[in-house]
Amino acid sequence: MTEKLTLTGLSTRPAQTWGGVRLVPLVRDEPIEDLRLDARLHDDPGLDEDPRGHYDGPGLDVVEIGRRDHYISYIPHAFVATWTSDGTPAAAYGTQLRDAAKDGPAPRRMPLRFHRRMARREDRNRLRFMPQHLAMEGYLALHFGGPEIAWKEWSHRAISRGLSPRVEEAYTGTQVRGLADALRVFEIHPGQCGVVVYAADALAAAFVVPHPADYRALHATLVHDLYGELIHHYATLTMPVPDFRARIADAEVRSLADLRAAARHQTEEWAAFHDRFMAAGLLGPEYTYQRVYTMGRYRLSRFLPPFERRRENHIGELITDENGRLAYLKTFRLSENQVRRGHLLTELAACDWNLAATAAALGVTEPELGLRIEGAGFGHLLRQDVLDRYRAHARRSGRTR
Repeated sequence: MTEKLTLTGLSTRPAQTWGGVRLVPLVRDEPIEDLRLDARLHDDPGLDEDPRGHYDGPGLDVVEIGRRDHYISYIPHAFVATWTSDGTPAAAYGTQLRDAAKDGPAPRRMPLRFHRRMARREDRNRLRFMPQHLAMEGYLALHFGGPEIAWKEWSHRAISRGLSPRVEEAYTGTQVRGLADALRVFEIHPGQCGVVVYAADALAAAFVVPHPADYRALHATLVHDLYGELIHHYATLTMPVPDFRARIADAEVRSLADLRAAARHQTEEWAAFHDRFMAAGLLGPEYTYQRVYTMGRYRLSRFLPPFERRRENHIGELITDENGRLAYLKTFRLSENQVRRGHLLTELAACDWNLAATAAALGVTEPELGLRIEGAGFGHLLRQDVLDRYRAHARRSGRTR
């Protein structure tokens, strides 16, 4: 299923800026009461799924996603979704914090924490899932099995193991300059249930939750999220972004009612500008959705972009109700290199991993495609003699030009 992403049920409020970071609040007129989100911190020994384990400080999480497939990353917390079956208000599932004074200083070794599945039901009306990593795992699993037909160009490893292991790099929010300060000092609006994060006015991420109380509890978790190479680069090297200030012509104001109407008009104009232009790279494309879990009248899904080159491409996960109203959203912007890898894998899969057919579809020669595959980090999928032949052809072509 492919369709556009919409911020149904949310309205945009004026942005706040801090250096190169711009935060755009998203507000609900009516909060969602029968679905609540809360964070489960992985530094709580009582929440480890391995009863033999104990807390050893920040480490790596290993998530079992198949019989032989595992997802490994730093995952600081999970989200717990709690819902009711009859539409009555639900209460957020509480968060427990580690007491540093009681537990003592963090140990020197890095632990491994093991989890079963990205989304796991824990009770009749409670689901634990890994925020953002649910979407990242979907991107890493893109055509993960590799060639389905044993064409002669592919190595034995490509046929037997596919793309395993598949690795991508990202930065935590603590490494995005200005983000932690922006989250600390910015005002949270009444009714705010989400935010769109920009670095140097490049859309970095969108985050939406069902209820204003959930947002207040989870606002600070944005600093632990993952951000792409482009966002880290922009935040580090760019100058402060300008603030968009409302301007009201005093000649048109004759009363408080006129002033309120003018202020409302400015707010509506800003919201239209943001949704139509600034967020166009997120809201414009058609995404491919995959349903992950059904929670009563809600559905947890993740989505992949069309992988169009030299354009914004976002992956993410969301929860929607039966009417399509957005309850939860978390996105990650792919770097150009990640888009290139996704585009290349998609084209190869569409052509049944036939190199000649894929090269024709991309408008390049087969040796050029082979070198593209190597440049994307997938050179190990090709037989060594085939790759050497492509390199030799490239050198000869260079000499003849």
